Amino acid sequence: MLDLKTKPTSVAGPLGPVTMDDLPSSSTTYWTARRKAEVLAAIDGGLMDFQEACARYSLSSEELGAWRRLLDRAGVPGLRITNRQRLRDQYIIG
Repeated sequence: MLDLKTKPTSVAGPLGPVTMDDLPSSSTTYWTARRKAEVLAAIDGGLMDFQEACARYSLSSEELGAWRRLLDRAGVPGLRITNRQRLRDQYIIG
């Protein structure tokens, strides 16, 4: 029997439903907290897998993993680049 895996057409994102068309362009170089959260929501919801996201956005697995840890620890505001050093000091050093 043929086992077909289907991907969802949309998943819950930080500001509402996210589809593949809603995701940032593969040429994105400026990452806002919302864009990072949308990519993580797409991974969590099954729109794409971790390796697909790394390849599509030219991200290292370490960088994408860091986004995941920041989101888990501090929510979407934790993904803001301006919060990165403060959060790093608070959660890693402190």
